[in-house]
Amino acid sequence: MAIPTSGSSAATGPYMKNGAQLAIDEINAKGGVLGRKLKLDVQDSACDPKTAVTAANKLVAAGVTVSVGGYCSSATLPTLSVFGKADVPMVIPAANSAELFSQHLPNVFLINGTGVQQAQAAVEWMAKQKATRVALVDDNTSYSTDITKRTKAAVEAAGSGMKTVLRESVNAGESDYSSNVDAIVSAKPDFVYWTGYYQEGGLIIRQLRQAGYHGKIMVADGNVDTKLINIAGKKNAQGVYATMTETPDTLTSAGSWIADYKKKFGSEPGPYSLQSYDAVRVAAKAIGDAKSTDGKKIESALMKIDGFSLFSGPLKFTSDHTLSTGGFRILQVSDTKFTLADDLQS
Repeated sequence: MAIPTSGSSAATGPYMKNGAQLAIDEINAKGGVLGRKLKLDVQDSACDPKTAVTAANKLVAAGVTVSVGGYCSSATLPTLSVFGKADVPMVIPAANSAELFSQHLPNVFLINGTGVQQAQAAVEWMAKQKATRVALVDDNTSYSTDITKRTKAAVEAAGSGMKTVLRESVNAGESDYSSNVDAIVSAKPDFVYWTGYYQEGGLIIRQLRQAGYHGKIMVADGNVDTKLINIAGKKNAQGVYATMTETPDTLTSAGSWIADYKKKFGSEPGPYSLQSYDAVRVAAKAIGDAKSTDGKKIESALMKIDGFSLFSGPLKFTSDHTLSTGGFRILQVSDTKFTLADDLQS
């Protein structure tokens, strides 16, 4: 599992690691797979392409059977060739840029909704909120620009009176986004959609409010973390929407799972803990169905899965190795957490 345990997205890493470990412990308690126990090997991707490649090479050298990591798309993309050359199947729990599956690589499978599905959910919600002037803001990464590009196309195709008045890109890692904020405010949008990550997202929200922007703000799934609220400031973050796949808080069926997680790790589960849990379960099922640890046989078994129960619903991969349905929901910041705003799904 290559996940960020350092860098600006390090807060997400423990959620993913713990979710995966919980699944492994449950499977091992029932005898493992093919009579063997599973073991989790975690390497730091730092959401950085070079670091992620180093992490992938370490995992290949360690002889991993399946990769169940992948958070930032820009860092996951260069690992595809590393795992592909080693015939290591990838069940990716979080990263979802179209560039991950557009190459039609036989070993790459996504169990998070795609940027296409996220963009559609975003536009459906904007229309429901009667948005007319939309500003799209990204951070120049593969994940972020993919969503903005597809959202812009979906806005133009919606025919509901909406139009994109600005598409702005920022440089990740900075602390002052005043020039970008000025451009956004000058475009006079009534709805701003930020598609980067929470570190910059929190700053942009804070600086937008300080600049006098009173319109609606929505963020993409890389922002659903309480750190966004902390960075933006509680008052500034109130009411901010988010497009997000299932989280423990949005599932009434996750009560016992949350209790198990808290008992084992002594903390609340967070973003992508569910998806990482399911990634391990999917990988284990494919190994069991293949009756082998051979990568190509596991890939074939993954494509044949039909109806396997995930938190997002019954699993069946499309020909692109993506979910048949993305299950994106709309969350909203209320007090100090993200809560379900609507049952909109796409």
